[in-house]
Amino acid sequence: MRNAMWFLGGLLLLAGLGCSQQPHVRQAFTCGGTLSGETGFIGSEGFPGVYPPNSKCTWKITVPEGKVVVLSFRFIDLESDNLCRYDFIDVYNGHANGQRIGRFCGTFRPGALVSNSNKMLVQMISDANTAGSGFVAMFSAAEPNERGDQYCGGRLDKPLGSFKTPNWPDRDYPAGVTCSWHIVAPKNQVIEVKFEKFDVERDNYCRYDYVAIFNGGEINDAKRIGKFCGDSPPAPIVSERNELLIQFLSDLSLTADGFIGHYKFRPKKLPTTQAPPVTTPPPATTSLKPTVIPCNQKCKRSGTLESNFCSSNFVITGTVISTATRTGSLYATISIINVYKEGNLAIQQAGKHMSAKLTVVCKQCPLIRRGLNYIFMGQVEEDGRAKILPNSFVLNFKTKNQKILNSLKNRRC
Repeated sequence: MRNAMWFLGGLLLLAGLGCSQQPHVRQAFTCGGTLSGETGFIGSEGFPGVYPPNSKCTWKITVPEGKVVVLSFRFIDLESDNLCRYDFIDVYNGHANGQRIGRFCGTFRPGALVSNSNKMLVQMISDANTAGSGFVAMFSAAEPNERGDQYCGGRLDKPLGSFKTPNWPDRDYPAGVTCSWHIVAPKNQVIEVKFEKFDVERDNYCRYDYVAIFNGGEINDAKRIGKFCGDSPPAPIVSERNELLIQFLSDLSLTADGFIGHYKFRPKKLPTTQAPPVTTPPPATTSLKPTVIPCNQKCKRSGTLESNFCSSNFVITGTVISTATRTGSLYATISIINVYKEGNLAIQQAGKHMSAKLTVVCKQCPLIRRGLNYIFMGQVEEDGRAKILPNSFVLNFKTKNQKILNSLKNRRC
């Protein structure tokens, strides 16, 4: 493996230096720098050796005026984490306060990344523990409106418009593509998105090719509305505010027809303060009580694994890796150990790591702690987030439970 990386590093460097009959001394990559020109290479410090710990390296890339930057990763090997929290590479439009195009870690090599101007910033951050050989990427200049197999995405700020995969509708989208459409409406408006046609490589967890949609202008897992693949168009989506980011990613293997979607701006509904108590009918008032009153009552689990399995929309085992409290509820990220019943749960996958978002409606009921393993049985919200109510079945996970769960997995409900 190490010999292969040395070969790759040398090959890329020779490509960047040009073909000459004179012998070249292999140039080492340094931590960050300012680069300009039509094309070039950047790489982690010391590549193809292990990159140093506790580092923050920034590369500022500039291509000629009137063109855009295309960044293509040739090799990437950073510490793997499903949320890219420890060692990662961030890519931004511009050199300061620009929109983040993407965050990457592990060994997944994204498709070509395209800036919206002639400037791009790449930043690599590592923590105290490193676990890889780093990365090498090539940048080049391209015409801003060039489409073809690699280029797609951009800023959309007209009141209505469309977006589509490269090659649509003539042929399948290409492999190894990353597209980001940043839709920006006026401050007092929101964005509605509908997909007319949709066909993206199918996978239960949308691990390979997928469309991810985020509130705001950057790829932020906490603001993700949904992750979609397969041949069923997602339901219409409305942003929370005036910005929305749509990301399409295809890996380097199978492809499909692709998609075309449309967006439009619409007025933001102003929040009302006194109207709901007057206009809300009695049934709606009583329907709120189960999510409010039980939070003040003693929390007690009822039933068994067997009795709760069929009534639950999802059943997973996992480790609580992060928690945050807001408005009386607990929001957690779960690193999944095993899935026994998927239901409508939105499961994210990075390499071999799976995770899911979870809301404990009453933050103390049931009480979960970061770093511990649990069995979670509950319902799923419209955005695919797991919802744990006071009557949901949550139990500390022990190996003895696995046999029961395996038998329940094959049960017909």
